[in-house]
Amino acid sequence: MSGGSGRPASVRDLRPIALSAYGPSALSAIGTGAITPVVALSARHLGAGVGLAAFMVALLGIGQLLGDLPAGAVAARFGERTALIGACGLEALGMLGSALAPNVAVLAASVLVLGVSASVFGLARQAYLTEVVPVALRARALSVLGGVSRIGLFVGPFLGAAAVSRWGVGAAYGVGLASSVSALLLLLVVPDLTSGERAEQLREPGRRSVLAVLGEHRRTLATLGVGVLFVSGARACRTAVVPLWAQAVGLDATHTSLVFGISGAVDMLLFYPGGTVMDRFGRVFVVVPSLVVLGIGMALLPLTGTFAWVTAVATLLGLGNGIGSGVVMTLGADASPDRDRAQFLGGWRLMSDAGNAAGPALLSAVTVVAPLAVGCVALGGLALVGAGWMRVWVPRFDPVSRRTLARRRGMGG
Repeated sequence: MSGGSGRPASVRDLRPIALSAYGPSALSAIGTGAITPVVALSARHLGAGVGLAAFMVALLGIGQLLGDLPAGAVAARFGERTALIGACGLEALGMLGSALAPNVAVLAASVLVLGVSASVFGLARQAYLTEVVPVALRARALSVLGGVSRIGLFVGPFLGAAAVSRWGVGAAYGVGLASSVSALLLLLVVPDLTSGERAEQLREPGRRSVLAVLGEHRRTLATLGVGVLFVSGARACRTAVVPLWAQAVGLDATHTSLVFGISGAVDMLLFYPGGTVMDRFGRVFVVVPSLVVLGIGMALLPLTGTFAWVTAVATLLGLGNGIGSGVVMTLGADASPDRDRAQFLGGWRLMSDAGNAAGPALLSAVTVVAPLAVGCVALGGLALVGAGWMRVWVPRFDPVSRRTLARRRGMGG
C-alpha cells in the first residue's frame, strides 16, 4: 500500500499546484455538464425513439466502464500527464463527432468515446494527485478534485442552456468542445509536477499488466473494494430517487428542479471540510457518516409529501453526499501500491463505476415488484449495511488510523 515514500516532499499545500491539478478537471466537467442534458434531445432530433434516446445517455456510463481497465494500462505505459493530454484530445473528438453526427449510430459512437475519455481523464488525474501530494494532504487534495468536478457539472448545464437558446441543441457540444480544447491547452502550458522517480519507473522494462496487478491485490478489492460498491451505489441512487419521489408526490418539473438544485448546492459546499476531517481524524470518520446519512435520508423520503419536506430530506441527502466528496478516490489512493498504481486504480475505478450503474438498476428492479417507497427503504438499508462494512475494513487501509495505532502501541511500550 502507498505510504508516500516515492512522492516529492516539497508539495506542502495545494495552492501551488491548484491550476495544474484542478483547472483541467474543472474545464472538462463544465463540458460534460453542458452536453449531458442534450444527448437524449440530439438522439430524438436524429429520429431515435424514447427508449433509444435514453440509451444514448446511458452510453456515457457504459463508456466509462469499458474504459476503466484500459485507462490503467494507458496511464502505466505513458504516464499520468500524457494520459491526461490524450484524454482531452479524445474528449474533443467526441464532442465534435456528437455535434456533427448525421445519424444515431455516429452519435452513439461519439458519446461512447466521451465516456471512455472521461474514464482515462479521471484515473490519470487521481493517479497524478496521489503521486504529487503527500499523504497528510491526500484526502483534502482528492476531495477538492471531487468538489471541483461537481461545481463544473453544476455550471455546465447553465452555459449549455445559454448556448442552446441562441444557436440550437448542437451549440451545447460547442461549449463542450471549447472546454475540452481549453483543458488540453492548459495541460500543455502548466508544469508537470510528477516526481522524477515516476519518470524513471516509466522507463523500466517488465511493466506488469492490469490483470496481474489486480490479481495480486484481489483481497483488497474483495474487502475495501466491495465497500466502494455500497458507496457508489448509494450516491447514484440519491440522484435517481429524489426526482422520482418528487414526481410521485405531485411536484411539477420546476419544483423538482428546485429541490435538486438546493440539494446540489449543499453537496458542493462540503467537499473541503470532509477532506479535512479525513486527513486529521481518519477516513472512517467521513465514509461511515456519509453512508449513514444517505441511508437514513433514503429511508425517510417515503414519509415526505410536500415540497418543504421533500426539500428537507433531499438536503439531508446532499449533506451525506457532500461530506463524502473524494472519499472513493482517497480510499483507492490509500490502498494502491507505490508501483503499478495506475493499473490498480483502473480496477478500483471499475468497481466504483459498477456501483454507479448497479444502484439505479437495483432501484429499478425493486420497483418492478414493489412500490417506490419500498425501494427507497430497501436502498437506505443497503447503505447502512455498507456503513457497517466500511467501519470494519477502512481502518485497515487508512494511513491516519495506522499512525494513531502505532503511536498508541509506542506509548504502551
